[in-house]
Amino acid sequence: MIQATVQRILREITGDKRTVALIMAVPSLLLTLLYFVYDGSKLFNSVAVMMLGVFPMLLMFIVASVTMQRERKSGTLERLMTTRLTTVQLLLSYGIAFSLFALVQALVLVAMAYFFLGVTTSVSIGWIFLVAPLAGIVGGSFGLLASAFAENEFQAVQFMPVFFGPQFFLGGVLVPRDQMNSVLHVISNFLPLSYVIDTLRDLLVSAELSGDFWRDMGIVVLFALGALILAARALR
Repeated sequence: MIQATVQRILREITGDKRTVALIMAVPSLLLTLLYFVYDGSKLFNSVAVMMLGVFPMLLMFIVASVTMQRERKSGTLERLMTTRLTTVQLLLSYGIAFSLFALVQALVLVAMAYFFLGVTTSVSIGWIFLVAPLAGIVGGSFGLLASAFAENEFQAVQFMPVFFGPQFFLGGVLVPRDQMNSVLHVISNFLPLSYVIDTLRDLLVSAELSGDFWRDMGIVVLFALGALILAARALR
């Protein structure tokens, strides 16, 4: 049942060309625009590496929350919930489907960054291919959680600044977290983007994986699973 549901979701999303373009093309276009903003300077390299975590999380949140609302509005979700699928299995199916899209999105984005825009890191590109999809998966999971509380697509989009704004300001994108005051630093410990950015910063400057790499990646996975569990409990 889960496999069949995942396949149906994939067919539904791939049939919408605008959604596919948002997932696949928009992050790379934004990164290319950023390249010209910085005129290809050295500063662009460090900013671009962090954006490899920011863009997937932000866009997958939007896609997941709006897509789920569209499913509810069309009655598809109600029909699925009359089958043998439990709420947890249903959201797991959506989580798997969006994870696959996050993986492909990250492959396109990272390939664009490394092979066309000249982005470099101290470690192998393969580790970036691990971090970027995880960021997208977390964004998709929280998008499903937001859709459980939203009444329509407009409300789902309104949750985006609530979810992403604090993370962008406190997650280490603008200022390294260790330079923040103690209160903000504590708050940032409860934000998934903080661990994504910390990991990407380490991969940017360190030739070897730090001891915190797998711990941070594990925390990111727990955030994604926790969001799916909460969404299952909140979904009406």
